[in-house]
Amino acid sequence: MKVLLLGATGLTGGLALTGLLARDEVERVVVPVRKPLELIHAKLQQQEMDFDRMADHPELFKVDVIICCLGTTIKKAGSQEQFRKVDYGYCLQAAELGRAEGAGAFILMSAIGSSSSSTIFYNRVKGELEDAVKGLGYSYLSIYHPSLLLGDRPDHRLGEAIGAKAMPLVNRVLLGPLEKYRAIEAQTVASAMVNEACSLAAKPVAEQVVQVRQYEDIVALAGASA
Repeated sequence: MKVLLLGATGLTGGLALTGLLARDEVERVVVPVRKPLELIHAKLQQQEMDFDRMADHPELFKVDVIICCLGTTIKKAGSQEQFRKVDYGYCLQAAELGRAEGAGAFILMSAIGSSSSSTIFYNRVKGELEDAVKGLGYSYLSIYHPSLLLGDRPDHRLGEAIGAKAMPLVNRVLLGPLEKYRAIEAQTVASAMVNEACSLAAKPVAEQVVQVRQYEDIVALAGASA
C-alpha cells in the first residue's frame, strides 16, 4: 500500500514514519515537508512543498491511506488565525485532495474534547475539522482523540513537561468514564495509527466506516499495555 503522512516532523508523526517504513504492507511513504528530513530510505518519498500551494501537487495524494498528524500551537503559530490556517485549513485541504485523487482512508490526529460547539477555541477548531472531513465521504475515516501526549519533543513545552511528570500518578485515578483523559505515550498513538493503516491492506472496506479512537481503543490498537 501507498501511504501519505502529514506532520512527519512532529512528535507523533515522526514515530509514525519510522513505524510505516518498517512494515512489509507499506510499499511507499509520501511525506510533504517544508525542509528535507535527515533520513534516507528506499520506501520514503519526500516532497519539499509550500503548504500554501498544496493544491499544486495533487499527484502526491494519489495514495491508499492518508495519516494526518499535522498541527501546531497558538504560541508557535503566533495567532489564532494562523493556528486555524494550519490545524484546520491545511488538514482539510489535504483531506479534500486525497478524496479527489481516490484515497480510500483518512486517519486524523485530533484531540480529546474536540467539538465544533466548544467554547474553547482549540477544541472548536479541531471539532470543525472533524465535521468537515466527515462530510467528504471517505470509505474509512478514523479520528484519534488522545489526551496529553508523552514523549521527547523537539520543541520544549514547559506546561506539557510539567504535566508529563504529574500524569503517571493522575492516570491511576482516571477510571471508568474518565479513562479517556489519561495521558498517553506518543509512541502508542503512532503504533496504533500504523497498525490501523496496515490492517486496511488486508481487508478492503465494503461500506463507509467512521471511527473515533480514545485512550482504551488506541492502546488496544497499538497492542500496548495500559
